[in-house]
Parts: sequence; C-alpha cells; structure tokens
Amino acid sequence: MSLQVGDMAPDFELKSHAGGTVKLSDLRGKKNVFIAFYPLDWTPV
Repeated sequence: MSLQVGDMAPDFELKSHAGGTVKLSDLRGKKNVFIAFYPLDWTPV
C-alpha cells in the first residue's frame, strides 16, 4: 500500500516511552500527530 500527499495515515499502534501503547486512532481529532522515521543514531546508515 502506498500513500499519496493528503491521504490519511492508516491506523497503527506503537509502544510508548512510558511502557504502554499508543494507537493513532486514539489521538485522531484530539491532538496533532507528527510522524518521522529516521535511522538509529548509532548505525552507519
């Protein structure tokens, strides 16, 4: 599946830094969400 500019992000769930989980659909309409992907700082990528 590929997304185009302006498409809604599909729902997903990630582990939070506090030990729980965060689901995108739980935040939709309540908070602004910024998604960024980057390589780990200690990798040669």
